[in-house]
Amino acid sequence: MPESNIIDWTAGTWTNPPAAFVSAATALDVTAVEGSDAWRRTAYGFVHDTEHALLAPLAVGEAMEVSFRAPWDGQFDQAGVFVRVDDEHWIKAGVEYADGHLGLGAVVTDASSDWSVGWVDDWHGSEITVRVSRWADAVIVRARADDGEWRLVRVAPFDGDAAASAGPFLAAPTRQGLVVRFTRWTRSAADTALH
Repeated sequence: MPESNIIDWTAGTWTNPPAAFVSAATALDVTAVEGSDAWRRTAYGFVHDTEHALLAPLAVGEAMEVSFRAPWDGQFDQAGVFVRVDDEHWIKAGVEYADGHLGLGAVVTDASSDWSVGWVDDWHGSEITVRVSRWADAVIVRARADDGEWRLVRVAPFDGDAAASAGPFLAAPTRQGLVVRFTRWTRSAADTALH
């Protein structure tokens, strides 16, 4: 991967303030508000714009990586990277605990949301890193556990002319007390190939 630069936790702006956050040089511990989530319409019929995403600008040709740990024991607990243009155009990519399984996936929203997910139960207890690369017409999502191999998660269409921001996110749709420890937030040059 290209050389990366650390982004300071103070460089971002929250989409919705979390219940609490404590920052240190090496970590940001964030507590989600119960009922927080991000989704638009598809299948469920509701709109949720209450996720906690700490965003900084993401230009075409750049990538962001976010690393984190969480207990993964509450239904729909989720964390990863959020990429946002506006309320109707965004991507959340990372892991979500649902129905007893840890799932790796992405929700891509263009007025309505879609969701792709696959189980990664062996990632429990690992430090998870999600990487998004912004191309002129797409966002490429990769992820890994600890120092494992990168997995391609998603190639999603994305407007290269739109001003976008990205950064760490979490949500706790069904419970109080989800605390995610974000351990790294960096910016680098975007990946140049899919394979």
